[in-house]
Amino acid sequence: MKIALFLTCVNDTMYPETGKAMVRLLRRLGHDVEFPPGQTCCGQMHLNTGYRTQAKHLVKGFSETFDAYDAVVTPSASCAAMIRDWHPRLAPRTAGLASRVHELTEFLVDVLGVTDVGAYYPHRVTYHPTCHSLRMLHVGDRPLKLLREVRGIDLVDLPDATQCCGFGGTFALKNSEVSAAMCADKVTAVRETGAETLCAADNSCLMHIGGALSRTRAGVRTVHLAEILASTEEDPS
Repeated sequence: MKIALFLTCVNDTMYPETGKAMVRLLRRLGHDVEFPPGQTCCGQMHLNTGYRTQAKHLVKGFSETFDAYDAVVTPSASCAAMIRDWHPRLAPRTAGLASRVHELTEFLVDVLGVTDVGAYYPHRVTYHPTCHSLRMLHVGDRPLKLLREVRGIDLVDLPDATQCCGFGGTFALKNSEVSAAMCADKVTAVRETGAETLCAADNSCLMHIGGALSRTRAGVRTVHLAEILASTEEDPS
């Protein structure tokens, strides 16, 4: 199977370690991963702010870059949802490629058929299910299935887990007071767990929550799910 990594804008710019973790993880499971250098943006932020024509150009570029691959894996449920839901609407001929795009936990559980990836992470962890992962991709309990198999982990439930963190891309800028209030509720829930680490399938949401955790000196770090799954006993993070 020819697999490509779609890293996404946020991860490429701010969280490259997440992409590296994905490559380590998939190689450990016996799969080569390619990083097509022509990749850019999925077009989500353009579409969400009304730039439909510009989004179409990005959809075309995505198709040209990734169409030769059997599977495209991304560490962003948000971007995966954009591709699967909107790319075929903007350019119907991309429907075949869109169906081959997978968020990481979907790929591991549904395509590779694994839940125990050989990870070791000796920390108290709570998981935040992001809105796109829940409501558009419907990943369900796939992330939790993977986390429960991680050796050394102390996985604790997050109160009111399905409530939005308040990020929502430009929503956090256009509705900053509402966004901050939503994030404050999420931070309160995280602190109630006593977790050392908050993880999720989207670094954009972790960035938003992590900023509030840092400002309130909560002592909780944010780590993308891929980095937990890539961690081993030889090199625990």
